[in-house]
Amino acid sequence: MEIRDFHVRATEWFGRGVRAVGDDAWHEPTPCTEWDVHQLVNHLVSECRWMPPMLEGKTIADVGDALDGDLLGDDPRGAWEAAAAEASAAVDEDGALDRTVHLSYGDRAGSEYTFEVASDLFVHGWDLARAVGADERMDPEMVDFLYQTMEPVMAQLRAAGVDVFGSEVTPPEDADQQTKLLALYGRVA
Repeated sequence: MEIRDFHVRATEWFGRGVRAVGDDAWHEPTPCTEWDVHQLVNHLVSECRWMPPMLEGKTIADVGDALDGDLLGDDPRGAWEAAAAEASAAVDEDGALDRTVHLSYGDRAGSEYTFEVASDLFVHGWDLARAVGADERMDPEMVDFLYQTMEPVMAQLRAAGVDVFGSEVTPPEDADQQTKLLALYGRVA
């Protein structure tokens, strides 16, 4: 799967979840136990808002604390839509995926950074769907793509101390691919 396509589809998937949040559900718990729905959406709005400056070659120091705190304001859905549109436009720029992105853990290609954000959108899209009672069925092609990409490297990432994936979960032997992917990312389907 092409990285831009993965990003577009992951953004759409997470956006469906945001649109499914009821007005009284912003403080419901999520599978990410440290975040409620509002905090989870804010996290992804933040990630999307970081994409334009990072893909332009700015550093974390250049951005500073401009994207800290609550980015949802009085219109969480509108904040999501604006951030998603900005991120998508940045990813679509000619050469964006070939640029060097200066992340906290080192320089990466724009394509790697875009893959990381898209993966976050995709997996957290399931978290959001679970939290608000929306359809949790993930796109099987995207599930397979992400699983095939991440499964071979996940043990190495965990061994290196990368803990953004949650505690390791062992799926049932007869688990489907979505359940295996979610377990890989520390979720119990």
